[in-house]
Parts: sequence; structure tokens; C-alpha cells
Amino acid sequence: MNTRASPLLHRDDPDKDPLIGHIKVTRADWLNVARDVLVNEGVGEVKILGLANRMGVSRSSFYWYFKDRSDLLTALLKEWEARNTAQIVTHCEMPGTSATEAVCNFFRCFINPIKFDRGLDFAIREWSRRDDAIRHLVDQADQERLAAVKRMFLRHDYTDADADARARILYFMQLGYHALEVRETMETRLSRLDGYIRGFTGQEPEQAAVDAFLRDLKTLGIA
Repeated sequence: MNTRASPLLHRDDPDKDPLIGHIKVTRADWLNVARDVLVNEGVGEVKILGLANRMGVSRSSFYWYFKDRSDLLTALLKEWEARNTAQIVTHCEMPGTSATEAVCNFFRCFINPIKFDRGLDFAIREWSRRDDAIRHLVDQADQERLAAVKRMFLRHDYTDADADARARILYFMQLGYHALEVRETMETRLSRLDGYIRGFTGQEPEQAAVDAFLRDLKTLGIA
């Protein structure tokens, strides 16, 4: 295992999580480095001593913030639940005047990595293959996400059965894009946008909603 040349310290808000006195790293630092190891090397490598070495601190500082390794892993799971699942639910609940706008809102969750952490999501899924308790959490998260997408379609007058089917098609397609590591340019993907919307909604795309989505992509520097 290669160690980093410099610690992966990138507190989201240093003012709210300052370094005080002899404290060299904060709870956020431990979580950031642990998340990086989980995503890139797997849960088996999330070890207190290894994380301490990456940050250049003694392992004793870990216990300022966490009871033990299990407590750290629980914190990572809570972050995943609060971040990824909550983002999908939030975007599905965004107001929209048409099914096109609703689907574009769903896509908005995934185009910005600050909102949905693809690497973290699949690291947790990989972990779940070896741990039944984590598998249960993943199953619960998928059900919560699917329910949110279904409600999104129901608000646009789809039948219960149709909304359920379309929710599954849309959600599993999105995860599949990531799982298969589809390699295509954003230009190619966007060239299929109208066709995707027709497939997901069974309706002609509403141009105003598509244009607004494309403007958001340009604002983020994606398109």
C-alpha cells in the first residue's frame, strides 16, 4: 500500500472546525482521510494507525474524536446516508411543472460531485458484499431512494404501477452508468438527453426545462 506524500486534509469549513492548541488534526480530517481510503482501497484498509501515518500524527489523537474504529466506520456510514440518499430525496422533491423538469432535477443530483459522492456510494456497496449488516443498510437506502423517485412520478399523474416501473428504470439506469464506468464524452451523453427523457417519461421533452438544465451544466463547467 502506498502512503500519500502529504496528508489529505481538506476541512470543509475550518472556521467551524479549528485547530486548537497542540491539536494538529480535527475530526473532519480523520473522516476525510478515512473516506479517501474507503473509496480507493476498501474498508479493510481503514485502520487507525494507517490513517495516523498518512496525516503525520500519533494514533492517540484519534481517540479525541472516536471511541474506536467501529465508531469511525459508523460516522462514515452516517455521512453516506445523510449525503447521498438525502440528496436524491431532496432533488426528487424539488418543485417542477412537468415530468421533464422532474427528471432533470433528478439528474441535477448527479452532475455535481459535491452533491452526490459516486465513489463513496460504490465503496459502501462493495463493503456490503462482505457484511450483511451493511447490506441491510444499502437495501434500506435503495428503497428510500426508489420511493422518492416514485413519488416524483406520482406527482405528475402517473399511475402507481407506472410510477413504480419508471422510478426503477431511471434509478437503476443512473447507478448503472456509474457501476459500468461508461466512457463517453458529455457531448455524446447530452446528445441522447431528449431520447432519455422520452424513455423515462413517455412524453416529449419540455424544451424550457431542458434548456434550464443545460444552463446549469454550463455554470458548473460541465458542458
